Amino acid sequence: MLDYLRLEVRRTLRDAGFVIGGIAMPVLMYLLFTNLGADDGSWKTGAMVGMAGYGAVGCALNTGGGVAEDRAIGWLRQLRVTPMTPRQVVVGRTLTGSVTVLPAILAVLAAGGLVNGVRLAAWQWAAVAGLLWLGSLPFTLLGLGNGYRLTGQTTGVTNMACNLGLAVLGGLWFPVTLFPHWLRALSAYTPTYRFAQLGTSAAEGRAPALGAITVLTLWLLAFGSYAVLSYRRSGRTA
Repeated sequence: MLDYLRLEVRRTLRDAGFVIGGIAMPVLMYLLFTNLGADDGSWKTGAMVGMAGYGAVGCALNTGGGVAEDRAIGWLRQLRVTPMTPRQVVVGRTLTGSVTVLPAILAVLAAGGLVNGVRLAAWQWAAVAGLLWLGSLPFTLLGLGNGYRLTGQTTGVTNMACNLGLAVLGGLWFPVTLFPHWLRALSAYTPTYRFAQLGTSAAEGRAPALGAITVLTLWLLAFGSYAVLSYRRSGRTA
């Protein structure tokens, strides 16, 4: 499984579309959003967490695009005749998604510290990166579920819609305090809102809220079940 993981990580990081859309774009959006208005340090810190989360979600979902392509070329059929169990295949793909979100997170954090002058303690930088990395797991499973269930083209469109919709609704682009009351209440139940709370709490020197952990865990179970069911379905139709 380790060999499979190394193969998938190399394939992903060599993809120019992944590098531009998953890493460069969140950095550019962060620098643009935070340097158009007044020099607000708290906004630059909050936006840094939000855009790092946005990049992580996009990279996590991108894992599903690779799965859909593998289905199209028959790679999944080849994996089924290897000694690898279905569980190892899914775990390998999940680990791939977890590894490839790190460049997006670290790139935005570097832009915050080196370009925008965000200042945090060393443990806070590590905690923000670590919590966002761990918190991206549900989105990797969502992307895998889409990839195992949908065609390549449909997976790309669906993942893009999920990424944009969840990012905006969860407050990764703009603070939810700008939302109408009803939309703010709905946002609290989204995985992206709770995901961002993990990083924000670390940036503010606080432990993650129990509510954020609980809601994100429920989404993890939901997306994990979706990925497993989609994989089983792909085995019947591949």
